Amino acid sequence: MGKSKVRYILYHVLVGGFAILLLYPVIWLLMSSFKVSNEIFITAESLIPMPFTFENYPQGWKGFGGYSFGVFIKNTVIFVAFMLIGHLISCSLIAFGFARLKFIGRGFWFAIMIATLMLPYEVVMIPQYIIFAKLEWLNSLKPLVVPAFFGHPFFIFLLVQFIRTIPRELDEAATIDGCSTFGIYRRIILPLITPALATTAIFTFYWTWDNLLGPVLYLNSPEKYTVSMALNMFLSNETVSNWGAMFAMSIVTLIPVFVIFFIFQRYVVEGISTSGLKG
Repeated sequence: MGKSKVRYILYHVLVGGFAILLLYPVIWLLMSSFKVSNEIFITAESLIPMPFTFENYPQGWKGFGGYSFGVFIKNTVIFVAFMLIGHLISCSLIAFGFARLKFIGRGFWFAIMIATLMLPYEVVMIPQYIIFAKLEWLNSLKPLVVPAFFGHPFFIFLLVQFIRTIPRELDEAATIDGCSTFGIYRRIILPLITPALATTAIFTFYWTWDNLLGPVLYLNSPEKYTVSMALNMFLSNETVSNWGAMFAMSIVTLIPVFVIFFIFQRYVVEGISTSGLKG
């Protein structure tokens, strides 16, 4: 009993210490947001702000170009909402087709879809930009959100694996009761793949919330900037960078990320485990 207690204590001490080590950059960022901007890197080795100031937060919230940081948060929320809707609808439909419907070349097209996972974004970045430029979609959210309504290979693969664990007998029973193919998708499959859909939504939120490259490519007007672009605007090559304001707004933008993670972290585990039914 004594050895078990010692192992228990040692385990939690080691895990706790490792967690603190991983969280140190976030703690440093938080404490630096309360330092005077021009002293952040002079006193970088110290976590305690001397002097302690809240000025970085109201200064950062003022934003730039006449637009407050709230405008950039609103733009990002709209961006995330469209991406969530697009991924949840398109990926679940495509995954249902691959997992349940029989059509010519299903295995071939599934392999092609998986192969696109190995394509770096830089490979398709220029062709996509040319296409969207010819469509006159630049300086709008269309180039960023419209592709989401055509699926994402990672989430399609995740949902396909999840759907395959659901017994086909449920589909057959629903068909006998007069349920159509779309009815099976809506009434049988969707309720059972909720954990996988939650995982899709969480990862979509994370990848969209801090996406910088896409908005930088397609958005030119400050009133349409996202939070990642706004944070980048606090840095300057010509004048003094406002590190304090950037760190303060970085903390503000991290709040939704932590809230979403702590509320929905169990869905990530359930979704990736691909256990469609538990009985």
